[in-house]
Amino acid sequence: MIRVLLADDHGVIRDGLGRLIAALDGIELVGVAADGADALAQTLTSAPDVVLMDLEMPEMDGIEATRRIVAERPATAVLVLTSFSERARIVGALEAGACGYLLKDVDAAQVAEGIRAAARGESPLDPRAARTILTARTAPDPLAALSAREREVLELLVEGLPNKLIARRLEISEKTVKSHLTSIFRALGVTDRTQAALWAERHGLGPPAT
Repeated sequence: MIRVLLADDHGVIRDGLGRLIAALDGIELVGVAADGADALAQTLTSAPDVVLMDLEMPEMDGIEATRRIVAERPATAVLVLTSFSERARIVGALEAGACGYLLKDVDAAQVAEGIRAAARGESPLDPRAARTILTARTAPDPLAALSAREREVLELLVEGLPNKLIARRLEISEKTVKSHLTSIFRALGVTDRTQAALWAERHGLGPPAT
């Protein structure tokens, strides 16, 4: 019997998936969690074989919960089931220790097979997620046009720092910061700080999840 813990912050999805899992032969639903912190706590107390993990959750997101679960209970396999197909999310989850990555529009049979594969020690990966990773490997570095200093300025911009604090952090003048930002905007094809931050997030350059 494969023991499964389900973690998802959306009640309707959690209830539907819970009923699906509970109805599967050879699979037992041992708990449900509405956030990453609860998923971690329940994993340590109920010792599931597989955690079916959403990514976008309050308290502690799925990537951090995965990292903690893998570190504290490596015998449990974490299988991501999410609606996010961005490269940064996929890579982040796999680097955190997730054994596989499925998207929520898969059918019930694929979810069941993913759980069984994870329990066998395999790595179920949605073809679209695999394609995203393979495409990213051959794509040019999106930051290749930026200097090392411009990359530093962009990272601090993404953190939400205003020009004055960026200048203080990097020990340069505000005028120099503005000059760097002009070059960054031109290189990225954007026109302002908000667009630059969104561009960075799309390319996996956002601040670390908390």
